[in-house]
Amino acid sequence: MTAITVSGSQPYDVHIGRGIIADVGARLGNSVRKVLLIHQPSLSNLASAMREQLSGEFEVLLAEIPDGEAAKRIEVAAFCWQILGTADFTRSDAIIGFGGGAATDLAGFVASTWLRGVQSILVPTTVLGMVDAAIGGKTGVNTSEGKNLVGTFFAPSAVIADLDILAGLDRAETLSGFAEIVKCGFIADPEILDILERDLGVATDTATTEFQNLVELSVGVKARVVGEDFRETGMREILNYGHTLGHAIEYAERFRWRHGDAVAVGMVFAAELARLAGRLGDDVVARHRALLTGIGLPITYPVGRWNTLMSVMKRDKKARGELLRFVILDDVARPTILPGPDESLLFAAWQEVGG
Repeated sequence: MTAITVSGSQPYDVHIGRGIIADVGARLGNSVRKVLLIHQPSLSNLASAMREQLSGEFEVLLAEIPDGEAAKRIEVAAFCWQILGTADFTRSDAIIGFGGGAATDLAGFVASTWLRGVQSILVPTTVLGMVDAAIGGKTGVNTSEGKNLVGTFFAPSAVIADLDILAGLDRAETLSGFAEIVKCGFIADPEILDILERDLGVATDTATTEFQNLVELSVGVKARVVGEDFRETGMREILNYGHTLGHAIEYAERFRWRHGDAVAVGMVFAAELARLAGRLGDDVVARHRALLTGIGLPITYPVGRWNTLMSVMKRDKKARGELLRFVILDDVARPTILPGPDESLLFAAWQEVGG
């Protein structure tokens, strides 16, 4: 097992390994008496097994929430708050978030808001959750106006990434999570790109040591960035590479698109934007396209949606007033911010991914 520390005012470890889900109880504090285990329907059997495993030491309640982005609604958070209130949860008790990125986002939000903060442990069950969503302390719910517009910064006490859980994951869901791994390679660690390009079949097989290495490298990237900028006032913005357009696509599609698929298109858009702005070479743009296509991720989005996407991007959390800001690259591992690009430049970049 590998433990990667996310530093800061509230440091915690991300534990990565195989067969380590049994360690959950050991990560709970000595004062904990009650645990709310928040999980998705597809994980009911595993959640029941975890409850039985923990029941010798703790009183464990289950909260089943919807799959996917449907979990990230204030009504679902209120359902969890009701359980916590009825069961008299105190500040010394704990919440476990068990599931994909949406489930851990919701669980973290509930933990951060109940009594202004109770301990949480996140157990991600998807590639996306393990390398991105469960790490960094961002929590949130969606609103009718957009994704993640309501949320908090609240560090978990631990993250447990058991790679064996991924064995039964849908292949398309697995590959979608690789968008965040590719992102970490382009913004910070070229070794990630090299491992993927060496043998995509081996690298995307969750049973291999190459895959575990990719997870560890990606978590290391995020841990370093978050440790320096927990509240996203500076360099943490680079983790949003591809996300400005990606989140807009998710919203326009009413979250029927997978997050990683949308981010893949968003990264190609950002690369084309940087190229058209004279900041990025053709070779790096081509590398985006080849790698994402090789994994099986989309790099185009249907034309005719530009006005909708623009209106959503203007509500992006990186925007400052009317000024749109995009994370772009000057080269591999050289991310920067492009503030206020002309709309004609944005549209030209859009034409490179609209199809």
